[in-house]
Amino acid sequence: MSVTREDVLDVLKKITNPATGTDLVSSDIVRALTVDAGNVRFVMEVDPAHGTAMEPVRLDAVERIEALPGVDQVSALLTAHSAPKPPPDLKIGGHPTPQKGPAKVPGVNAILAIASGKGGVGKSTVSANLAVALAAEGKKVGMLDADVYGPSQPRMLGISGRPASPDGKTILPLRNHGVTLMSIGLMTKEDEAVVWRGPMLMGALQQMLGQVQWGQLDVMIVDLPPGTGDVQMTLTQKAEVTGAIIVSTPQDVALLDARKAVNMFEKMNTKIFGMIENMSTYICPQCGHEAHIFGHGGAKADAERMGLPFLGEIPLDLDIRTAADGGAPIVAAKPQSSQAQAFRTIARGLIDDGVV
Repeated sequence: MSVTREDVLDVLKKITNPATGTDLVSSDIVRALTVDAGNVRFVMEVDPAHGTAMEPVRLDAVERIEALPGVDQVSALLTAHSAPKPPPDLKIGGHPTPQKGPAKVPGVNAILAIASGKGGVGKSTVSANLAVALAAEGKKVGMLDADVYGPSQPRMLGISGRPASPDGKTILPLRNHGVTLMSIGLMTKEDEAVVWRGPMLMGALQQMLGQVQWGQLDVMIVDLPPGTGDVQMTLTQKAEVTGAIIVSTPQDVALLDARKAVNMFEKMNTKIFGMIENMSTYICPQCGHEAHIFGHGGAKADAERMGLPFLGEIPLDLDIRTAADGGAPIVAAKPQSSQAQAFRTIARGLIDDGVV
């Protein structure tokens, strides 16, 4: 039985923070919680005045988590800052900075946008697994979660905590599974809605592109929201996007919107590297029967019709979903599985074709 992020959080919710009288999760001191194949890591960031009193609490947390089935090792660090760090300058309602045209993100060799015309086709799951797959192939990978209204990459990549800002302007991203991440989801509470108009979205996206210290990256994966709106237009107008990949399920309704996404990128003069068919087939784990719940081959047929490369098929599989929910995409959680190899094959194809 494998331990999940939720299992660990449930344990931490049962431990009281003596400084506040609330549990460790509610008191918002748990940072950078990751659960990776039985290895649990997190940081407890506390007030310096309570540092000594919190050490027994840390030891208690380690002992309780070690008792969970499936846990092999627990690493819990206690940190206390002598002075609060300036918050990142990512103000809600900030207006975009005037810019002549698309600009290169410093240190980033390629920007690969992952898009879909329709929501619910698994675009974010594909983005997370493709990023981890490219990292597993030896590439330096960053992930920009541009799905501002529904940021899911912090959960899928097992990253929590707020990014630091050493000077109040530069933002330091967080990292897990070999992927460097920046997401609005790291700046807000998990259940807090982002209620922004178009100019706010544009300003936030520009700041995440330009104010984040991405370092040297071979590729930045941009997980776009569904549709053909402000975020897509801002990205292609403000950054030198190398190209886009369209994700769709095989069903006709999804393919209708996927064609609109293709058309949008064509209008924005952005190269399209191909299409991925997600939820392509379902194989029953009990009897081995193969079923095409959403149809099969629709994305491949559409890619051929539009003269686009077909990059591969991803199955509809429970392990892919549970792995992402647990904070370790299937490529990291079960690297030898056939599901993980489907993503690895697509990643190697992009490398062989010189995309990354």
